[in-house]
Amino acid sequence: MSNLLWKSLVVSPAVLGATLLVSATAMAAPNPTTQVSAAKQLGVTEVAQQPEILAQTTIDQVNRYSNEGNQGNSQSQVTSVSQFSDVQPTDWAFQALQSLVERYGCIAGYPNATYRGNRALTRYEFAAGLNACLDRVNELIATATADLVTKQDLATLQRLQEEFSAELATLRGRVDSLEARTAELEANQFSTTTKLVGEAIFGVTDVFGGNTGDNNNTVFQDRVRLDLQTSFTGKDVLHTRLAAGNATAFTQFDNANNPIGTAEGTQTFQVGNGNGNNSVRIDRLTYEVPIGPAQVYLAASGGRHSQYAAVNNPYFFDNTDGGNGALSTFASESPIYRIGGGAGIALNLPLGKGGGILGNSSITAGYLASQANIPGLNENGVNQGLTNGDYAALGQLNFSVGDRVALAATYVHGYSASGALFDSGTDGGVGAFDVGTGQANFLGNAAGSATGAATPASSNSYGVSAAFRPSDKLSISGFVSYHDVTGVGAGDDYQAWSYGLGVALPDFGKKGNVLGVFAGAEPYSFNRPGFGGNNDIPYHFEGFYKYRVSDNISVTPGVIWLTSPGQNSDNDDAIIGTLRTTFTF
Repeated sequence: MSNLLWKSLVVSPAVLGATLLVSATAMAAPNPTTQVSAAKQLGVTEVAQQPEILAQTTIDQVNRYSNEGNQGNSQSQVTSVSQFSDVQPTDWAFQALQSLVERYGCIAGYPNATYRGNRALTRYEFAAGLNACLDRVNELIATATADLVTKQDLATLQRLQEEFSAELATLRGRVDSLEARTAELEANQFSTTTKLVGEAIFGVTDVFGGNTGDNNNTVFQDRVRLDLQTSFTGKDVLHTRLAAGNATAFTQFDNANNPIGTAEGTQTFQVGNGNGNNSVRIDRLTYEVPIGPAQVYLAASGGRHSQYAAVNNPYFFDNTDGGNGALSTFASESPIYRIGGGAGIALNLPLGKGGGILGNSSITAGYLASQANIPGLNENGVNQGLTNGDYAALGQLNFSVGDRVALAATYVHGYSASGALFDSGTDGGVGAFDVGTGQANFLGNAAGSATGAATPASSNSYGVSAAFRPSDKLSISGFVSYHDVTGVGAGDDYQAWSYGLGVALPDFGKKGNVLGVFAGAEPYSFNRPGFGGNNDIPYHFEGFYKYRVSDNISVTPGVIWLTSPGQNSDNDDAIIGTLRTTFTF
């Protein structure tokens, strides 16, 4: 055994020299391709930045080159140098190749019976050739045929090894460095299955106009989200998102200086903040996994319809109230996606493969309950839980026409014990109607209006949305939603409408920038019981410009103009000005 080990140690450097001879042969020939510097071939930059990715890539490349000659549609190991169609007896390296191929059998060439000696050798091919020769020589030693390696060969290869000693030392040092960096990364990495995606928003904002402007001040607010994205198979993802913030929306006032129960003008960073004192909470716990052709979505907490359903509002919608889209929640997505939320399940099933009108089309269905974790009755004796509490069931048919047009038809059936139409239990900041009193209830909580009456109600909502990209520099999107609300009492039914249209100019002024303009009507109704003669439409106009400072920082100034707040034209218009800075990491 010791004699065999000694022979292995003696022969291995010789074979390394033989492989270097092949390297010199290939690089000495005329080279029509562009040469790559030694530093780039060794991947110094990549090693410093992503050693674990480079290590895996190197292994994959070596295996690919090693197995390239063993594919089913290619030749196996060559046995004669004459089998190479591009190697001639007049070539100066013919004898060296003849020895390697016919005596040692450790050079396979390429599947098309070529050797490709007229171009530079890549580091992956070098490693593959070295690996093949070492395996072959070890095989010869193990089978007691090591006498095929002559003393003359060893002497020649030893001289070649000495000639290339400097290059070998450099290579060895860089490989050692790679191994050290990889070991350090493995020892100190956060997780092999989880990556952290973070977002921090700083917002300076103020509101102007009448009593609303007088009763509010300029504020500097923040929100932070840390999303732990875990994948167990490479295709699934578990979102565990932590959130904290101190941002709250402005309170609007009517001409009598009374607060208007409205969430019109709420901005995306002003939702999902809990009690608004920067306390940390888990605001999303969801799992997405493909099962066969379908994509399954499971929400244990903080589920939203827009997390699994296509909202068709590019450049305005950003990752469920993220900090890189529109300023307001209304411009971000259709209010129909803010009916209900919490815990539940959803399924997205594709309708076709390949191109054509059904290329990326799908059917989406989901169910979310905002009180799924509560087993008992609430303080008013109302049922709660997964199926007896507040819930919303969504069905959507998505059509994709090529890569320029997307359409969706959406239906949502919901139930709310408080009569709130939108955002029951999810703090999403869209106006909701309390059918029992006619008082707007925009926070979606269980509390009624000043009269103390909160009437349960069910709703059937219908919506259509569309997005059109005539070019890479222009995007047009819009939505319309209709809501039919039925209360449990007499004479408390009503209907509500909402619609909006947005135009975005991506890469405006600079790659990554977005100029967006949006206009629409926030949810309104002409027949809400007890609402009086307030039948004006609350229009919403918004403009913003997201300026990309770097890959991780964007600054977005913008303006929101609200007319007829609370669906009453007697109330002064409100104008909100914002400067939002978003950090992503």
